[in-house]
Amino acid sequence: MPEATVVHTDVAGARERMGVDRLLFVDVELSRDAPEQGAPLAGQLGLAAEELHWFGDEDEPARADFHGDWAGFVVPVVHGDEIAHVHAVVTERILVTAHHGQAGLAQKVVTALRNERPSDAVNVFFLLLQEALGTFRHAAVHGLLRTEDLEDDMFEGRNPRQIHLLAQLRRGSAQLHHALLPYLQVTDAVLTRRMMNPSFPEERQRYAREFQTAGRLVLADIESFQDATRRAFASYSSLVAGEQNGVINRLAIVSVIFLPLSFLTGFFGMNFTFLSDELETKDEFWLLAIGLQVVVLLGSLYVLHRTRVWRRVLD
Repeated sequence: MPEATVVHTDVAGARERMGVDRLLFVDVELSRDAPEQGAPLAGQLGLAAEELHWFGDEDEPARADFHGDWAGFVVPVVHGDEIAHVHAVVTERILVTAHHGQAGLAQKVVTALRNERPSDAVNVFFLLLQEALGTFRHAAVHGLLRTEDLEDDMFEGRNPRQIHLLAQLRRGSAQLHHALLPYLQVTDAVLTRRMMNPSFPEERQRYAREFQTAGRLVLADIESFQDATRRAFASYSSLVAGEQNGVINRLAIVSVIFLPLSFLTGFFGMNFTFLSDELETKDEFWLLAIGLQVVVLLGSLYVLHRTRVWRRVLD
């Protein structure tokens, strides 16, 4: 690898170094609270300001452009719980990145450069793309493991906090997919077109193919994360439905026992002439008012035993 310099600086310092060093990686961190300056960021850095009008624009969507001897990308990166967008411009000699707030990608690239030996800034740029994909892979795997742990906890017991966490995980998986899919589509289209050019170096073709393969694998990880959240929601719903069925079965048992008793109580509480004139002794009272209810209760319990409702409720 040629002698390289990695600089984390402001705009003025970056432009000064870009005119001196042979191979340069410049990372510019823009403050979200800082007022907008008159000249575009690309112009302040001495780049093609007209063609790079989007460079440094916080609202710029995913982008991949090749213009002769330079290329421009807007790369999504997972940083903490947020998705940041790193703007990158690369030539044979320099790689310039800019982002609003912290993105954490520059430090990852610097760490990777200690183990890799890229021959020029373009290869450093492919290394940056791989590190950006790594943040999505880490977020997807971490979310998948959290979902599986939460699904295991649901079989031990359910509470409203679990459904809240599931909703957050499902939203996070959707955000990852929504950020990565358009980016992979535009980069695949541009890289495939470039690889069809015979003048595209073989080493860069290898880097491009590795990036495309890694992108598909990361997208598959995110889709697995999405499927896991959907499965966890379905499991939660099934478990809650099973608990509700158990409650309904218990209510059915109570109804089988007490509805006949309630009917007898209401029947003998009516002021019929027969009940008031003919039932005069205590024996008749105990026989009809109490004995009949005992018979009905025993009959209800016998029906429940024969239909094995008790066993189903216990199971």
